Amino acid sequence: MEQLKILVVDDEARMRKLVKDFLTVKGFRVLEAGDGEEAVDIFFAQKDIALLILDVMMPKMDGWQVVKTIRQHSRVPIIMLTARGEERDELQGFDLGVDEYISKPFSPKILVARVEAILRRSGTAAGDALEVGGIRIDKAAHQVTIDGTPVELSYKEFELLTYFAENQGMALSREKILNNVWNYDYFGDARTIDTHVKKLRSKMGEKGDYIKTIWGMGYKFEVNA
Repeated sequence: MEQLKILVVDDEARMRKLVKDFLTVKGFRVLEAGDGEEAVDIFFAQKDIALLILDVMMPKMDGWQVVKTIRQHSRVPIIMLTARGEERDELQGFDLGVDEYISKPFSPKILVARVEAILRRSGTAAGDALEVGGIRIDKAAHQVTIDGTPVELSYKEFELLTYFAENQGMALSREKILNNVWNYDYFGDARTIDTHVKKLRSKMGEKGDYIKTIWGMGYKFEVNA
């Protein structure tokens, strides 16, 4: 089996080596970049990067700029590393299309676990598709169509919609959604879910009404009769 490539971007060589060592042991091929410009050059030159681990504060081009540049061309999963744990930074990252958000210092084992979870879910077996209420979710291709029209979702929006569709009719607490979609005991604020739901509903058009809010608890996905 061909090794999956992961691009680790951080201006601290020590941090890159730490992450690289843990990922290499797990069988990944790790590429490194010391600043944002180098990261973008490597990403577009390689064309087959499976996932990015990206620091926020870097010279030449910071992590936000890297995400904006890559998201114009690719939905590759991105894990953001930052020394700042402020909520506005986290929400900015999700708004730009970041899939996971880990604050330094972090456990390398937890980072590797999240990498494996993202890649495992994005590598779902071919032919695994779900259809409900005019929405078709192709888990292998990571594509969603609504009444035959493609809808572009971020990685986490896709995972969230899939989780809702697979549990339609069930009341889902924010904690349950965090554990199943963000998994590995995500330590962020539950409002992260509300931000993603709001964007997901907007992209779904009138079918966004399928996602019902259960006040003080969470959400329920229910196809209108």
